[in-house]
Amino acid sequence: MRGGTPSTEDFGQRLRSLRVRAGLSQEALSHAAGVSVRALADMERGRTRGPQRRTVEALAQALGLDGDEASDLEAAAAPGRPRPRTAESRAVPVALALPRDVQDFTARDAALAQLLDLARDAGANRPAVSVVAGQPGLGKTAFAVHAAHRLAPHFPDGQLALDLHGMDAEPTTPRDALARLLGAMGIADAELPAGTDDRASLWRSLAADRRLLLLLDNATDEAQVGPLLPGTGPSLTIVTSRQALAGLTSVHRCDLALLRREEAVELLTRIVGPERVRAEPQAARDLADLCGHLPLAVRIAGQRLLSRPHERLGKLVTRLAAEGRRLDGLQAGSLRIRAAFALSYRQLSTESATFLRRAALAAGADFSPETGALLAGLSYDEAVACAEELTDAGLLQSDPTAERYRFHDLLRLYAAEQVEVEDGPAVRDAVLDRTARWMLGRATAAALHFDVDHDRTAPSGDPDPDGAPAGRQDARAWLEAERAQWLAALRRAHDTGRHRQVVDTAEAMHWFSDLNQHWEQWVEVFRRSADSARALGSRREEAVHLNYLAWAHNLCVHDPRAALVSADAALVAARDSEDGLQEGWALGYGAGALQRLGRTQEARTRLHEAAGCLASQDSPQARLAELTILNTLGTLLRQIGRPAEALDIHRRSERICRAGVPGRTDELIALYHAVARQQIGNDLAALERWHEAEPPLRKALASFEAAQMPAWAEQARLDLGQVLGALGHPEARRTLTAAHDALAVLRSPRQDEAATALAALDQAATGS
Repeated sequence: MRGGTPSTEDFGQRLRSLRVRAGLSQEALSHAAGVSVRALADMERGRTRGPQRRTVEALAQALGLDGDEASDLEAAAAPGRPRPRTAESRAVPVALALPRDVQDFTARDAALAQLLDLARDAGANRPAVSVVAGQPGLGKTAFAVHAAHRLAPHFPDGQLALDLHGMDAEPTTPRDALARLLGAMGIADAELPAGTDDRASLWRSLAADRRLLLLLDNATDEAQVGPLLPGTGPSLTIVTSRQALAGLTSVHRCDLALLRREEAVELLTRIVGPERVRAEPQAARDLADLCGHLPLAVRIAGQRLLSRPHERLGKLVTRLAAEGRRLDGLQAGSLRIRAAFALSYRQLSTESATFLRRAALAAGADFSPETGALLAGLSYDEAVACAEELTDAGLLQSDPTAERYRFHDLLRLYAAEQVEVEDGPAVRDAVLDRTARWMLGRATAAALHFDVDHDRTAPSGDPDPDGAPAGRQDARAWLEAERAQWLAALRRAHDTGRHRQVVDTAEAMHWFSDLNQHWEQWVEVFRRSADSARALGSRREEAVHLNYLAWAHNLCVHDPRAALVSADAALVAARDSEDGLQEGWALGYGAGALQRLGRTQEARTRLHEAAGCLASQDSPQARLAELTILNTLGTLLRQIGRPAEALDIHRRSERICRAGVPGRTDELIALYHAVARQQIGNDLAALERWHEAEPPLRKALASFEAAQMPAWAEQARLDLGQVLGALGHPEARRTLTAAHDALAVLRSPRQDEAATALAALDQAATGS
């Protein structure tokens, strides 16, 4: 009514009359004005009593109202709107006050600094949002609360904290969350709009000109958070969630990492006091490690100790060191690490829960989706989807470059517990057996790419030929990436009596092992295969694998005594089975062990015997073995001061390589030739024919690098560096330094030789 004060009912009645007069349905007016049908219906029924000015303007334009009619409609809406606050009363009441700050909060300085910068940059058109997401136990809420208290002075219009109960069976709905936020802004229940959209609109309008800090804790997903974010104004919203909330755009992401060891010890110190930590500093460090540097776990351990002031830290360390009791030990009152994990686990779909707990059965520090698929009984694509879901939920960590995933140690323990609870021993064993058979099938097929005796036209035997590595490069990448998995599979096959599969896999690995002789695992591989050959009653195969074991002891772990024991056992088995090839290898490996033990004359005698044994045989395998023995014999002669004889032996080896070996590829013979060249270079160096020594050593190094054989290449680099040093060549220091660093990584005892050569260069440079 013109000139009067319209009642709130007048607005709804007036709007309906104007719509009917215009001949529009609610749907048509909704579309024209950009207002939801539900919101329009609530206005006409009087449930929404005071729509915002821009909503009324949109309705007036859609209805084609003139200026006076539009003014009347606005006047009818005005009384139903919440009254604006005075300047004195703009600070938000304490209905949603911040929780109490944690007084012993530790670390996170960089993350706090980023939030401070974000708060300073927030402007009228840039409401800032920071998402703090990650795995259970990282201390996301503690960090957000601490940050909010630190940042409070920058937000004089108030700080609001709202728990969205994302881990509950029924998380807070956006509509209910908005009601609480609007209530904190002074809107009475009776004045709340009915619909979520209108509540969100009202919330945004009230927050638009205020400098507010909003903490939304424990969010479940983007749909829950989106309506709660201010649209304009200088506010800062901090959102915590166990989900990544990757769908939220234009937000700052705060990635909390695990604490560093010293930070975890600092947190423990702040909880239990410095005196107890000073009394047992190593126990404090061990406790931090057993907690996996996870803030919640460290806090629980600290609170447990705080409640037992006379209990030593070492006692708790002993308890937690037993994996089966670790999760039980990490509880203090209502704080329980297992409960924190269970909250997330209960939210998972059936497939993802199965994937998570079965993935805990994977060996090694990380695993591929392929391994997860085998353990969970899923397809590869299903496994990838589960792994990504679990990563978003903070239950797995993805590798930054490879398609691989890892657990936090405590989460792995929890997931493994769920295997026992939900699957049971019978299902667990069946899963492990199925996975082991597949892994060994793939490992055997992949390793055969490197076996010079393997028939390339024969079926590969891979359990999934379509997904099998296509060539040597792919096969090597798979074998190296899945080393922990196929080694665990080999152990299981051996322990469950599948001895033929153990022997066949280890046999296939023989040539591949030469490429990675720095792997200490070869001792275990060939020890188990020798044991399996013995269990199968095959003396010839036992001799073969005992020889492989002697090689591993000699070159992989540098244990000549164990190598000699294995070589002697191989020699007996070879003679029992009348296998001249294995007899020659056993004599050669035994000689190598004797040489390393300083029993030089015995080593020389065995090498001559081995060379004679192998020279009498015509097979390609015997020629390759003879090349190895000749190179070893020549090296021994050089080391006992007979370099001229050594050079003759190595020249003989080179002549065999130049002539070729029937049935063997040029690529393979090139590697043997590289070994001969390396030794020829060393013989010439021993004869002080430095200029002649350099070319064969360079060629040997290039061959080993091309073949991607680091253990061989770095030793050749060291030999070349020493020759360059004797020549005063400018490349000497760079070459020796590179060799020293690489040999240290490979755990080669020759790293000391490289250090000595570098020291000699320094001494020569200073003239001392």
